[in-house]
Amino acid sequence: MTKPIVRDNDYLSQTDAIMWLIESDPLLHSTIVGVAMLDSVPDWSTLAERIEHVTHQVPGLRDKVAAPPLHPTMLRWVADEHFELAYHLRREVLTPLGGAEAGINDVLEFARKSSAKGFDRDRPLWEFTLLEGLAKGQAALVMKVHHVLTDGVGSVQLAAYLFDFEAPTANAARVRSTPVAGASTKSANAPVGALGLFGDAVSHDLEAAAKMVRRNATSAMPKLLHALAHPQQTAADTVDLVRSVGRTVALARSAMSPIMTKRDVHSRFDVIDVPLAKMRAATHSVGASLNDGFLAGITGGMRRYHDRHGADVDELRVAMPISLRADEHQPGGNHVTVMRFKVPVGTVDPAERLRLLHDKGKEVRAERALEYTEAVAGALNLLPKQVIATMLKRVDFLASNVPGVPVQMYLGGVKVMRFYPFGPTAGSAVNITLMSYRGRCYIGANIDTTAIPDHKMFMRCLKAGFAEVLALAP
Repeated sequence: MTKPIVRDNDYLSQTDAIMWLIESDPLLHSTIVGVAMLDSVPDWSTLAERIEHVTHQVPGLRDKVAAPPLHPTMLRWVADEHFELAYHLRREVLTPLGGAEAGINDVLEFARKSSAKGFDRDRPLWEFTLLEGLAKGQAALVMKVHHVLTDGVGSVQLAAYLFDFEAPTANAARVRSTPVAGASTKSANAPVGALGLFGDAVSHDLEAAAKMVRRNATSAMPKLLHALAHPQQTAADTVDLVRSVGRTVALARSAMSPIMTKRDVHSRFDVIDVPLAKMRAATHSVGASLNDGFLAGITGGMRRYHDRHGADVDELRVAMPISLRADEHQPGGNHVTVMRFKVPVGTVDPAERLRLLHDKGKEVRAERALEYTEAVAGALNLLPKQVIATMLKRVDFLASNVPGVPVQMYLGGVKVMRFYPFGPTAGSAVNITLMSYRGRCYIGANIDTTAIPDHKMFMRCLKAGFAEVLALAP
């Protein structure tokens, strides 16, 4: 039985605060959607009982976000005293868009509409819907969560609480939904009222300042001695750090694509999947990684799409989450930063493009600014939100590669057949997210149909891009 999680910190990070505060722009919602395709309809009462139990084990599922007075960027989790499971867990029978029975396209359309609605900020930031009425008696669970609740890796960690990894037995006991002591977080005892939140925020500030003083006190003298002994190296290191931060926050004049330039709230969900073993074999054949292969498939598709429109493009700008998760972090939560960088698109040879992407990946992960993500995010939070919005809207596409679950999962006693992830476009033309499950790479595309109006052609180009990478497999 999984142990309850204790949250690392009751306060949202500065990166989370950015995602929360820029949502006043409808193009910059931070909603994550997961679609689990099930081989049959699980028993509703068993599913509800399981999820009720999970809400007592996983932080955030019974908490909402609150802002202390006079601290607009210092956000914290507080318990929702009026939590009701029936609001967050729902069931619907799908009405097919065409044909006699509902299918994957109907599920994706439901998921897209659900994602577009955003969240009620006075409630916990998640909604699950069981969809029935699919062909062959199948079903789907559409899971919608806010990005401040968890990141991609965290969501996979939380799968251990929601899903089973062994086939259910006939005499399997039902999950008890009794709350577990300490299973929520300190926020369950958070101060209430504006005065209480303000006082707690002040205490948090003082505690953070004290930690900084203690940390600097132990490291200041060695750093000072090193600087005195190696003044030139210290100066060079400082310049390198400043340049790295500059590259991280630099404002782009425009998107690099000459055709994917417009942005709007209209969207489309679509999916493809490719064999995981063949993808690994293809990338390893040229000394690259699965993540390099993922980007190579996308960039190959982007080149084809631009060629169809008669547009020459050598590079595009991508925003990609970089995990900062450490061993001491609890499961779940949000421990990523987003890096923007340019990727080769015009390189026709997929093997050469893979090598270039591999070198680019090493370069990005070596950026010194990654060590100072929270400080950089705190500085960005002091800027007008329009500045951050401009940075995001000049990204051509988002890409996220989430290591998934290699074994069969079960939900309420039924098999999970496929699992499709969808991330927010966040001002870009398209977000393409990969999650591996049971030997396949399931890829979800959240497409801004104003930027990419011929989305069916785009998906054909994307499939061709991945096909040319797979063709490298020995």
